[in-house]
Amino acid sequence: MSENETAHTRGDERIELIVADTNNDGKADLWVVDTDGDGKADLFQFDHDGDGQVDLTIVDRTQDGNPDEVIKGDGGLPPA
Repeated sequence: MSENETAHTRGDERIELIVADTNNDGKADLWVVDTDGDGKADLFQFDHDGDGQVDLTIVDRTQDGNPDEVIKGDGGLPPA
């Protein structure tokens, strides 16, 4: 896992397919994003400590279900 690295995604868009509050604290802590407009997720972001900031970013450029990149932090792609 790299830290403070810029994520390299399939595209430049940010179409949030899922924004969820997984721990019921009233704040989003999971973002599932399509970056190239094909309707399939290729960017997954998680806020583990509830501070509203992304703690972990996973990029699946090949969209095969296996992460191509795991980055500590938002990877330069913070949620809107």
